[in-house]
Amino acid sequence: MGVNYIWDLVIKAEQSGLNVNNIRFAPAKVYSPYMELSLEDLNARTVEQQVEVNPYYRFYDLFKDMFDINNEEDVELRNTLFDIVLHFLTGIDRVQGMNRREYYIKFVLRDMEEGRFGARVSEGIKLFDREEREAIAGNVLRLYETGEAVYLLKDTLRDIFRRSTIYANCEDKDELLFYVGQEETDTARAKLELIKELFLPARFHTEVYWRDHFGIIDVDDTMRLGGISLY
Repeated sequence: MGVNYIWDLVIKAEQSGLNVNNIRFAPAKVYSPYMELSLEDLNARTVEQQVEVNPYYRFYDLFKDMFDINNEEDVELRNTLFDIVLHFLTGIDRVQGMNRREYYIKFVLRDMEEGRFGARVSEGIKLFDREEREAIAGNVLRLYETGEAVYLLKDTLRDIFRRSTIYANCEDKDELLFYVGQEETDTARAKLELIKELFLPARFHTEVYWRDHFGIIDVDDTMRLGGISLY
């Protein structure tokens, strides 16, 4: 799918793992008056380091005198200023649609990435993609608001591992049984540890089951021969 606005392109770049600061915006030599990005940028599948922009699509009043075709003075300076201003305007674009809660989530995520939740969290959060990181940060914020740690532990686990379930065994001990629903890998194990680090109450003991579910009487899906883990 194509993109038309500079903020579309920046989001696409971030999702591709690119550093947005490495993008250089330049005034397009050829462009459509009805689009902000040049036609080549619109159809590109990857984000190029230099992106040509129609500066008059949304910002005519700002740039109307900067790129007069007859003005050949200080071209390099004007192009550098254009790049700086476009990065600034893109930042404004990005935050205009955010509500207060989204700001808080960004702050929580920044704190996790910068080590304010400890070194294990700052390292572990790198394993998740952008949407997963924001989901985790959102539930950390909800944890501060509600204190519902076990519920948010289960909700976060389901966000990351779609087939997962948590069972509570509180009859004779505080124990949580994690069924993850996939093969155990180093990355999956590290992700699970990060979730436990953030949401697991200290009093709970845990047991983890990966691909094979432990058997539950009268629940046929958990009693398949050759696919049962022992509890």
